[in-house]
Amino acid sequence: MRAAIITIAGISSRFNEGIPEEEKTLKAIYTNREIKDTLLYHLVKKCSYADLIVLVGGYRYQQLIEFISDELRESFPQIVSIENKYYTTLSSGYSLYLGIREAIKNNADEILFAEGDLDVDDESFSRIIASDRSVLTYNYEPIYTNKAVILYKGTGNLYQYTFSNSHGMVTISEPFSCIFNSGQIWKFTETDILKKANDQFYLEEKEGTNLAIIQRYINLISEDMIQLIGLRRWTNCNTREDYQNIMEYWRKEQ
Repeated sequence: MRAAIITIAGISSRFNEGIPEEEKTLKAIYTNREIKDTLLYHLVKKCSYADLIVLVGGYRYQQLIEFISDELRESFPQIVSIENKYYTTLSSGYSLYLGIREAIKNNADEILFAEGDLDVDDESFSRIIASDRSVLTYNYEPIYTNKAVILYKGTGNLYQYTFSNSHGMVTISEPFSCIFNSGQIWKFTETDILKKANDQFYLEEKEGTNLAIIQRYINLISEDMIQLIGLRRWTNCNTREDYQNIMEYWRKEQ
């Protein structure tokens, strides 16, 4: 059974900056046109191959529930929604923890995870789905440490992630052989190992980011079980300007 997890619990602070409180929205379901022009619709459609789609929300969760009921449920009946009640006090790792727990509870033997504020081209996404190995992704944007999550291969040929919590400078304190800008989409094929990593995260590091779970998983599998996939077109939607740029891509694809 194949599962996909999409996390959309964050408060969308940059997306809603300068917007009156009554007009603020969950950015994954924002649109100034029609429902099919939302990040969430596009991402769910890409994940429709999965037997189970787990949406983990938090900020404006009731808004998300209504959107699922009104706009997604009929076309994507395999959606399950989970509420992260600690989205303001815990980091992104807890949302992924909840999603993995739900997928494994439903006997998933393969799990894809995508952050909910991404737009990726269909061809690259299809390559992730088709891979028979666990997948780490990267994009082709320059690595600026004020916004990038860095993926590199360091000592012992192990893949490692690093980033700056303060959006400042980053130090890599070991030799490395390659470095990438993370694409923030992953696939896990060893679900028994993923469960172990998830359980360890909850017991030892549940205030950490989603990378804490992913890093634990990577450390428990061998390099030949991993495939790196580059994302031809990739946009991380942080602002409404980003959304408008994504809309331009979608218009050209139609």
